[in-house]
Amino acid sequence: MVVPPGVAYNAAISRCSRAGLHQRAIALLHEMCARGHHADEYTLPPALNSAALLRLPADALHCLLLRAGLAAHLHVANALVDAYAKLSRHGAAWAVFDEMPRRDVVTWTSLLTGLARSRSHDSALRVYRDMVSAGVGPDEFAVAAALSSCAGATALELGRSVHAAAVRLALDPFLSVGNSLVSMYAKTGSLGAAKKVFDAMRVRCDTITWTALIVGYAQNGRGKESLEIYGEMVRSGCRPDYITFIGLLFACSHAGLVDAGRAHFRSMQADHGIAPGPDHYACMVDLLGRAGRLDEAMDLLNRSTTRLDATVWKALLAACRTHRNAELAEHAARMIWRLDPTDAVPYVMLSNLYSRAGRWGDVARVRTSMKARGITKEPGCSWVAANGVTHLFYVEDRGHPRAAEIYRKVEEMTERIRGEGYVADTAWALQDEGPEGREKGLAHHSERLAVAFGLLAVPAGAPIRVFKNLRVCGDCHAAMKMVAQAYGREIVLRDANCFHHMKDGACSCGDYW
Repeated sequence: MVVPPGVAYNAAISRCSRAGLHQRAIALLHEMCARGHHADEYTLPPALNSAALLRLPADALHCLLLRAGLAAHLHVANALVDAYAKLSRHGAAWAVFDEMPRRDVVTWTSLLTGLARSRSHDSALRVYRDMVSAGVGPDEFAVAAALSSCAGATALELGRSVHAAAVRLALDPFLSVGNSLVSMYAKTGSLGAAKKVFDAMRVRCDTITWTALIVGYAQNGRGKESLEIYGEMVRSGCRPDYITFIGLLFACSHAGLVDAGRAHFRSMQADHGIAPGPDHYACMVDLLGRAGRLDEAMDLLNRSTTRLDATVWKALLAACRTHRNAELAEHAARMIWRLDPTDAVPYVMLSNLYSRAGRWGDVARVRTSMKARGITKEPGCSWVAANGVTHLFYVEDRGHPRAAEIYRKVEEMTERIRGEGYVADTAWALQDEGPEGREKGLAHHSERLAVAFGLLAVPAGAPIRVFKNLRVCGDCHAAMKMVAQAYGREIVLRDANCFHHMKDGACSCGDYW
């Protein structure tokens, strides 16, 4: 060759990495080193990228760059931060980041996007704040990652701030930023803002854009509108993908559209060549289960050629809990345990089903079995933001500085809605105790405490936005609808399943969640 071999290898490694031929890129690196050619600042960045995307340890390449004296080289160090972040080795990424004598926007963005990708949203948002404080202007990749973490952390106010920064920096026309904005607003319950961003986008031929809105409408209890948007998407010539159909089937499930759900499930493979996966089967089981068609749901699973995961059986178990079918629930629980013996969900759901049926002996048996196996359930918690501060609550929580006020407000709420006809549904209580104790336990669920604090701290004209890590129970759902009416407030509750927009005594889910 007319060029030095090292230069030729660098060009080939870089080209293979950019083309997605990552195994070939790593093979060329080994060949290069075996022939006595030294890796340099042009070799290592693409090699690190390929290694990370192949999920190969980056330590050997890290040692190689240290021996080459390239640890302080900006582009090489950036590539190393990016590689460790992609491998979810956050401690190593932070260590390299902290030791860098100089950083640029790529450095910050590499760490930020890696944290966001691995769902370390609070850490990602801290990096974004530090980046801005350091005077480094974010690029479109940093903004998109920050918005993704705002969605994951339900940080609506910060998301609005990032949106403002994107407009100020003229980054909002980028497709990745627009997609992230639609998704962020939809996932934080601001559907109007999501639609406004969508309508303002100059180019939205991207499947991700349409899918973000379809899923957003579905999660916010607007199933029929979700299907209408899908119709617009198809008419625009944009093809749906695997995720699009999850959103569609979710929309059908939460709107009770059984026939439409069946039709879309069939059209996945017939019209679009997309084989249904476990997520689609879970949505179909949820759809049929909510409609009380448990036999049809089981028949669908028995005919499936897809390898079903625990999500599918959890959907069936939830339907069995709703319709109090203990026999089928026990079968679904056994299937979940076969896949993951340490999963706490079947224990909790079976305990809930038995308690609603007053089968306290079975409740005790399930709890004893759970304790013997050392399995603990995820504690329910709810949080609400006020004046830029997030306040977290657990059931029977008295650790808040304003706990006395909050509990007085809970009592006031209960008395007020009781005067409007509220009667506690103590079947949702898990304790085997007297009616008064079970009713009191329900009144002190984490979401009720969060709403009470919201009434005290959130300005009258603003919605009270509450987020819960688990599903809201039926009694709290009924009570909070009445609280919204009694106090003339809008309560937006996002539980583990969907959004509930409560106003004037009604909920966007149509009591079908």
